[in-house]
Amino acid sequence: MAPANPENDPPAGPMAAAISNVVVRLLSEYTGRGPTKARTVIRDNLVIVMLQDTLTKGERALVDTGHEDQVLGLRATFQKAMRGEAEAAIEKLTGRKVAAFMSANHVDPDLAAEIFVLEPGPAGEHTRVAPEAL
Repeated sequence: MAPANPENDPPAGPMAAAISNVVVRLLSEYTGRGPTKARTVIRDNLVIVMLQDTLTKGERALVDTGHEDQVLGLRATFQKAMRGEAEAAIEKLTGRKVAAFMSANHVDPDLAAEIFVLEPGPAGEHTRVAPEAL
């Protein structure tokens, strides 16, 4: 397998922006506060949304008092709860079925990753954002 080279990846543009926006919106709806930064990378059948500054003020206070495990557990619960909506949004935007959805959180630094593995599309077909989905 060749090493990843972002310069050779097709530009994600509107697709990446639409995916970042929908993931930020969902996290905001479920947690009461969305991340302040989001970046989506799309390559082949993989969509990765990297998020920064995701924790609420209350979650930060819990981490500061030694309750990191509880905060990470709560975040995992939020992600399980939003799974269906997240998968449906990605499927609508990409026009492809989500085969797997995984999430990970880290408290220091405050980062999160939402990872979507898409089912293969027709040979040679690139994932494109549906205009009506924007």
